[in-house]
Amino acid sequence: MRWALVKVCLAVTAMVVVAFAVPLGMVIKEMASDRAFSNAERQAAAIGPTLSITTDRDQLERAVASTQAGAANRMAVHIPASGEPGSPALEIGMRRAAQRDLDTTRRLGRASISEVTGGSALLQPTALNTGKIAIVEVFVPEGEVSNGVTTAWVVLAGVGIALIIGSVAVADRLGVRLIQPAKRLADAAQDLGEGRLGARVPEEGPTELRSAAVAFNSMADQVVQLLTNERELAADLSHRLRTPLTVLRLNAASLGEGPAADQTRAAVEQLEREVDTIIRTAREQRPQTQGPPGPGAGCDASEVVRERMDFWSALAEDEGRKVRLAGVDRPVRIPVARPELAAALDAMLGNVFRHTPEGTAFSVDVHNGGAESNSVIILVSDAGPGIDDPDAALRRGNDGDRDGSTGLGLDIVRRVAESTGGDVRIGRSVLGGTEVRIWIALDGRESSGGGGRRGHRGGVRRRRRL
Repeated sequence: MRWALVKVCLAVTAMVVVAFAVPLGMVIKEMASDRAFSNAERQAAAIGPTLSITTDRDQLERAVASTQAGAANRMAVHIPASGEPGSPALEIGMRRAAQRDLDTTRRLGRASISEVTGGSALLQPTALNTGKIAIVEVFVPEGEVSNGVTTAWVVLAGVGIALIIGSVAVADRLGVRLIQPAKRLADAAQDLGEGRLGARVPEEGPTELRSAAVAFNSMADQVVQLLTNERELAADLSHRLRTPLTVLRLNAASLGEGPAADQTRAAVEQLEREVDTIIRTAREQRPQTQGPPGPGAGCDASEVVRERMDFWSALAEDEGRKVRLAGVDRPVRIPVARPELAAALDAMLGNVFRHTPEGTAFSVDVHNGGAESNSVIILVSDAGPGIDDPDAALRRGNDGDRDGSTGLGLDIVRRVAESTGGDVRIGRSVLGGTEVRIWIALDGRESSGGGGRRGHRGGVRRRRRL
């Protein structure tokens, strides 16, 4: 495309230069010729008054010598015989024109130009007082006829070449300006097709290409968002299998010894490994933070907590765990979808059963800050061994497979909190073990705590054992 544009511009400019330069060169040549012969006519007219007064040879020679052409020996005067006895024809100066040209000019009575050796001769007829016609001949050299023409043609040729070179340079730059954005767009499309989802196009260049770049970037963002949502859905669904798997694993542990029991426990472990593999695969590319729920979306946090605790209390009773539930005696409305909050609670409670010994107590507290703080805090605490370095444990959540953790549990909790403008923190509980704190904003404001809202790209904290 670039070279095609250059060739088109070259052809058009060359045609324009030829169309203007050739006629202009011919006009310049004609102007130079007219200038030379006009000067010769003025020289011939200077002899006219003398010829109308006298035909004396001495006076005519002095008149011819006084002119520029006569002084250069380029003027001649041809006077015919008067017809009186003793009055011969006179010729003053050097004659160059042929006799027949002189006779023709005398017969026609008007000026003419004849070709002579080395140039041209202007033949100007002049009436004498005797009634005869004298001819004033002015020689015009060839160099004077074409004086300045060559220089003018060289200047025209230089201007034409400069125009052509300039047009080619402008066309080349314009082609580069058009080609580079198009090439970047093609390269980005190829990268996106090869799976490099971060490929984007700078919104530069002509208006049409900028619009194409904007459309491509929007399409790429949509593709990434769709893939992210798909991975999130697969990961969330897989992680929610952790809850029944935990129950199944605990029940399998109480089957005792025997081939059937061993096979059941092996099958449960295999199923759990497969679920972990699905979660890790789905989490290879980290999702974008989801936006806040739409108007009217939400649930009663107290109702969801009571429902999930009814489920987990049966397992807690089997393992001899003491359970405490507080703050759920009245409705607490939060802007979180019911399935999302249930998944977050299952992730944290399943973590307690998986990573603390049997008989370890735990509690769930819901704190409604009311209209002043405009927030709700959900605390999940246990009396387990706790975590010596919570920050390091949260960072280890990014490793995916360390300590048998996929890193998704706290990520589900984080997305639930951050969708409202809140955050998630981990610390030491009053029971002596670990405490996970979910801060949920009711109006979408950023957290007033020290951490504030943490985006996914800003280094999300993940609990080691989730």
